[in-house]
Amino acid sequence: MPELPEVETTRRGIEPHIRDAEIAEVVVRQPRLRWPVPEEISSVLPGLVVERVERRAKYLLLYTPAGVLIIHLGMSGSLRIVKTGESPAKHDHVDILFRGGQVLRYTDPRRFGAVLWQPESIVGHPLLKNLGPEPLSEDFDGERLFACSRQKKQPVKTFIMDNHVVVGVGNIYANEALFEAGVDPRKAAGRISRQRYLRLAEIIKRVLARAIEQGGATLKDFVGGDGKPGYFQQQLQVYGRGGEKCRGCQKILKEVKIGQRATVFCSQCQR
Repeated sequence: MPELPEVETTRRGIEPHIRDAEIAEVVVRQPRLRWPVPEEISSVLPGLVVERVERRAKYLLLYTPAGVLIIHLGMSGSLRIVKTGESPAKHDHVDILFRGGQVLRYTDPRRFGAVLWQPESIVGHPLLKNLGPEPLSEDFDGERLFACSRQKKQPVKTFIMDNHVVVGVGNIYANEALFEAGVDPRKAAGRISRQRYLRLAEIIKRVLARAIEQGGATLKDFVGGDGKPGYFQQQLQVYGRGGEKCRGCQKILKEVKIGQRATVFCSQCQR
């Protein structure tokens, strides 16, 4: 599943091509995604200019004078820029054509993503209103983690993946941040000290920033907005390496399920 670094990589890849560009046509080949693609986008969007492209959690937000197009990549979705006339493939469900020849193409083999339209303001939108702070913002820090974690008995890994606590710390990056911070992912969130949370928050920021710089992680079929893969997977310390040697102490990495998600950790380095 594309996580925050992959979605931010996509945003950075498509924005230079579509910002300040006028939409000429919208082609919806498959409207049955996670939620039905609104019929009105084919009539409302043409003639509008994309003023800016932002990201909130894993949602991409294309702002126009009349409203916001909300795109979620789901489990297997991608957005990329192609040229007018490039034939669509089987899973290319939505095209947004711009004057000048660029096409923003939404592809989603599993159809768990979404393309939604919100007229006017998105403030209070049900998909966005209850989200926690962005992990790379000043609103997120170790003090928040410590305060939110008190009395929590859930594993710290599921705690930092809770979008009400902080958005965008998906499975890959939760594994990596906890390893780098030396925190056992199974430990109860409420039993971790303020000092350790201060360190963990900084490492979460560092891991995500590093992943964005590398274009995200290419797992299965993810590519960025420019059609190129990400390279952060080459730096993964634990994720996907269960049964292999820890690069720190050489002990065999353990793999367990936490919250039904694969979790890899070092019992020696993470306490």
